[in-house]
Amino acid sequence: MPEQQPEQQPERESMEVDVVIVGAGPAGLSAACKLMQLAETQQKELSVVVLEKGSEVGAHILSGALFEPRALNELFPDWKKRRAPLDTSVQKDQVLMLQSESKAINIPLWMVPKPMHNKGNYIISLGDLCRWLGEQAEGLGVEIFPGFPASEVLFHEDGSIKGVATGEMGRGNDGQPKASYEPGMALQAKVTLFAEGCRGHLGKQLINQFELDKDSQTQHYGIGIKELWEIDPDKHQPGLVVHGAGWPLAEHGASGGSFLYHLGDNLVSIGLITDLSYDNPYLSPFDEFQRFKHHPQIKGYLEGGKRIAYGARAITKGGLNALPKMCLPNGLLIGCDAGTLNFSKIKGSHTAMKSGMLAAEATFDVIHGNGDLEDYQRNFENSWLYEELHRSRNFGAALHKFSAWKFGTWLGGAYNFIDQNIFAGKLPLKLTDPVPDHETFKPASEFEPIDYAKPDGVLSFDKTSSVYLSNTNHQEDQPTHLKLATTSTAVETNFKIYAGPEQRFCPAGVYEFVNTDSQPELQINAQNCVHCKTCDIKDPTKNISWVSPEGGGGPNYANM
Repeated sequence: MPEQQPEQQPERESMEVDVVIVGAGPAGLSAACKLMQLAETQQKELSVVVLEKGSEVGAHILSGALFEPRALNELFPDWKKRRAPLDTSVQKDQVLMLQSESKAINIPLWMVPKPMHNKGNYIISLGDLCRWLGEQAEGLGVEIFPGFPASEVLFHEDGSIKGVATGEMGRGNDGQPKASYEPGMALQAKVTLFAEGCRGHLGKQLINQFELDKDSQTQHYGIGIKELWEIDPDKHQPGLVVHGAGWPLAEHGASGGSFLYHLGDNLVSIGLITDLSYDNPYLSPFDEFQRFKHHPQIKGYLEGGKRIAYGARAITKGGLNALPKMCLPNGLLIGCDAGTLNFSKIKGSHTAMKSGMLAAEATFDVIHGNGDLEDYQRNFENSWLYEELHRSRNFGAALHKFSAWKFGTWLGGAYNFIDQNIFAGKLPLKLTDPVPDHETFKPASEFEPIDYAKPDGVLSFDKTSSVYLSNTNHQEDQPTHLKLATTSTAVETNFKIYAGPEQRFCPAGVYEFVNTDSQPELQINAQNCVHCKTCDIKDPTKNISWVSPEGGGGPNYANM
């Protein structure tokens, strides 16, 4: 019998466009809308494609979210007429210093740094705003492909960016193609915009490959964990914004902040942001959030209510000092893929939108032979976005520097009050915070394990039921999207020295250690992953790398 030949797999198709945008978040969609507005105004032909890894626009979008409409006012001055989902304006700011599990001080608003004042802002669902932006983009002629993650950057022979390729579909967890196998598609573009959000896996590769951060300070991150609740109408105060600091994180030497925002329809969004610079490997951001909800200042709102959604997402918080160079040969990094969030305001949507709009202007000129992509950097430095980030450039570093001291939160807050309210961010200082988040863990032997209370199922919950509310799903028979650089050595180091912190810093129960009495093995439950990227950031051995799974996998957030 003749030898059987292996079945030949179909070749990858290709598509040529003017601009491909990776990510349908506020940065990517604002860039797409601005590009088509420019094309319409100047009567030019332009083809723009947006790739989105979520099952639909907004499926992977999670934010607090307080929204400053400055960039939206520029992009769509008639957004009210277009019925943008900005329905709840901020009516009152409240800032709490949580001193213990039962005590809190209400900070007078005049003592709060000005960037945290929210007059003129809105409490929104960022997912809903992105769905609306997607509708505007499609109405302008943009093609949006949800369920198509960009998994690979394509390059020309000279090293410049040629475009991206979408991920394959239909490989089994053994890496072999199944009967349903489909190759990815190559999208070749004159300019590629990377708008993947915080810790985008292509953006991370490009920063390293092109050394875009060689002149920048160390980037820092936080993990934001959020729930959406429907509460008793008698307790609901539409437009109330409550921010908190101190307990519970300060009890374990960690820093961060909390929020509780009253939207419309008796809904509140509540969350805790934990700075990923914490040093205690026994700390669990998820369980700290569950503790937080039991504080009298918070549980009073939640009691009698119902939790209806859950999610988690890492945020960039290094600010201007940690911003990498954003220009590449034929490509740009925009939004949180670069790190434009203004941590002093706890807001990144308006800054992401503006960065996308600036990128669109530079890109449009390049395509029509009127400039180069370096104009993006120059335009950024002459914009209100740069001015805003420059004013707040030391905010996060100040909090980190003082966090290890007694009364550190007070001292960091005092510095920021003086810098922001008195000197308008013009103090001639450049505070540094050079230790990356994955290097801050101390050996577990220096700490006592933290005995977190069992969730009561009323205010506090476990990870399994929480992930269920995020509507997270991945095809089980596919290659894991959580890659280990090495297996035994790093896993053993993490377990023996740091007590296996993966099982605690992940807010979705993805990582667990088995066979701990003999040779510890790291079991990865990738189907639970909510794409927060914390493992990619905080793993002390840098063993875990997050890449895109098959298209449409992950959470499916509604109203988040």
